[in-house]
Amino acid sequence: MTTPWGEVGLTRYPEDPRDQLRAWDAADAYLLKHLAESGIELTGAVAVVGDRWGALGTALTGSDACAPTLISDSHLGQRATSANLERNERTGARLLTTQDTPPERVDVLLVRVPKSLALLEDALHRLRPAVHKDTVVIGTGMVKEIHTSTLNLFERIIGPTRTSLAEKKARLIFTTPDPRLTPGPNPWPHRYELPDDIGALAGRTVVNHAGVFCAERLDIGTRFFLRHLPHGTGATRIVDLGCGNGVVGASAALTDPDAEVLFTDESFQAVASAEATYAENLGDRPGKAVFRVGDGLAGVAPDSVDLVLNNPPFHTHQTTTDATAFRMFTQAREALRPGGELWVVGNRHLGYHLKLRRLFGNSELVASDPKFVVLEAVKREPSEGPGTRRR
Repeated sequence: MTTPWGEVGLTRYPEDPRDQLRAWDAADAYLLKHLAESGIELTGAVAVVGDRWGALGTALTGSDACAPTLISDSHLGQRATSANLERNERTGARLLTTQDTPPERVDVLLVRVPKSLALLEDALHRLRPAVHKDTVVIGTGMVKEIHTSTLNLFERIIGPTRTSLAEKKARLIFTTPDPRLTPGPNPWPHRYELPDDIGALAGRTVVNHAGVFCAERLDIGTRFFLRHLPHGTGATRIVDLGCGNGVVGASAALTDPDAEVLFTDESFQAVASAEATYAENLGDRPGKAVFRVGDGLAGVAPDSVDLVLNNPPFHTHQTTTDATAFRMFTQAREALRPGGELWVVGNRHLGYHLKLRRLFGNSELVASDPKFVVLEAVKREPSEGPGTRRR
């Protein structure tokens, strides 16, 4: 990537030579170009929110005396950022998560507009106390990512807002801080009561931090999955892979009370939500749950898990892809004990059964409706045939 401060080499994470997607886009380039051409002072306290793969942070750390604070909800994004900073021999940047205490003062606030309006709302509320009347506030995103509702958030929480002309289908957002604004309290995290037709968690409370998928209501795919989860499996170790707000793992913990349940997600907001949901409903058995932000099941010992429950995403930012799901399935197969099971829910049209058969040699339809399927795949013993089940 060519920047006003020189060229930088950038990759996404996990690195995959088959991945043809770049680690930056026109929105990143537009913002960097504007900062350089406008002569904005970058020697003060610079905060960058939502830098996806580290393009902004890596470029800015190479500018004169800039040591930005980079705030991200994504573990994978942070891994990419760390790798890109090291690759380009850039030092001085500080990496924070969306769950960390934000900086006390920000002189330049740069926001890569996220897909989730809730995540943007939470970030602006959390950073508003650090913003002063002279803070430079600039957002960036592709035109299709910036809507009237996006601009309204900046205006309601920070101050008067306008946009730039579009350039290569990207746009900038300029906001002037108004210390007199009273935007009210941050509405996140959000709590709601679950419906009464979803099995073990019926009528219980779920906690959602901003940015978690369907944070204000239970999504229909998870609702369908909860109705068809296995019960009383006798498993000693269960994983809620891509746990989101943790309702799937919490339901499994209620029906298999002797099992240890690992909740894992690459989103810091998601794991915080899962931990809060678990505490709300199963606070009397804290030693039976483990919460981990990470790259799926990377680092989990092979052949150590009895049951993996998975509702995989099929979007990465604005890109529709099944690469994440396939990576999750591959990790699950590695972590499962022989005879262990992977249960997956997905949209019918995604064809997950084909991928499961390719990886596991088997795939069984557990339940279906016009929109969703629940599938089960069993990790076979080397000597077993494709239809062998653990129970």
